[in-house]
Amino acid sequence: MSRAETSSRAEGSSRTEEAPRIEEARRANPLWTLGLFRSELLTTFRRWRTLALLGVLAAVPVLVGVAVKIETGDGSTAGGPGGGGPAFISQITNNGLFLVFTALAATLPFFLPMAVGVVAGDALAGEANAGTLRYLLVAPAGRSRLLLTKYATVLAFCLAATLVVAVSALAVGALLFPLGDLTTISGTRIGFGEGLVRALLIALVVAASLIGVAALGLFVSTLTNSGIAAMATTVGLLTTVQILDQIPQLSALHPYFFSHYWLSFADLMREPVHWEDLTRNLGLQALYAAVFGSAAWARFTAKDITA
Repeated sequence: MSRAETSSRAEGSSRTEEAPRIEEARRANPLWTLGLFRSELLTTFRRWRTLALLGVLAAVPVLVGVAVKIETGDGSTAGGPGGGGPAFISQITNNGLFLVFTALAATLPFFLPMAVGVVAGDALAGEANAGTLRYLLVAPAGRSRLLLTKYATVLAFCLAATLVVAVSALAVGALLFPLGDLTTISGTRIGFGEGLVRALLIALVVAASLIGVAALGLFVSTLTNSGIAAMATTVGLLTTVQILDQIPQLSALHPYFFSHYWLSFADLMREPVHWEDLTRNLGLQALYAAVFGSAAWARFTAKDITA
């Protein structure tokens, strides 16, 4: 055997032995995880579907604000003679900051969870449908790492979607209505600065209220290779749960539905703040995240990836 052949074989053997070590090092390197998360964020927020969802969410406060402005142009009360409509809507004409609370109350039952359900349902099923899931695992990403990264990306979308609604509502409220001190539900007055802080806390609570939906959608996404089927199933489950939550005969089950305490964020506008339902909501979301997150992990790590 020539020296060249011997050297070539030795070099090939060295690379073969070195490759698993390089792969293992990349798996253990936290910067590799951050890079994967950054890549997922960019991919998700660059999609036209994601931008369209955020655009629709941003338009809701605009429509609510303009409708209230037109309705109260003659001096009448927003929400009609009985003051009906979403929470806080009758207070918008006195202070535009209340449009933030009203917009979040209007979007939380349907628009926000639907948007999260679409993104979560497509997280893994969409990759499988496009034929890119197998290549992500070869990257190497690892199944557990990829699943956690996908879930973190969906949670980032939950926060972004909620802040889009809140910021849009604040801008529209400032343009169409006066700003100033706020009157809480308890009847006490707080300064505008404290009102902004409470608005931020409410937005964070609303985003946290979507944690369970995100985990449910991710679990559904592991059950199929069709992104459309996963999105439709997730949105269908959301609608079904909220319908069941309105049936009086099922009142014993209502506290266990992930949507039951969603509107408890209004308790942050009390003086003092009522924490009971808020903590129940956050605890329930954590429970749903643990249950469906574990189910998603068990399914995804044992799934035969062919696409």
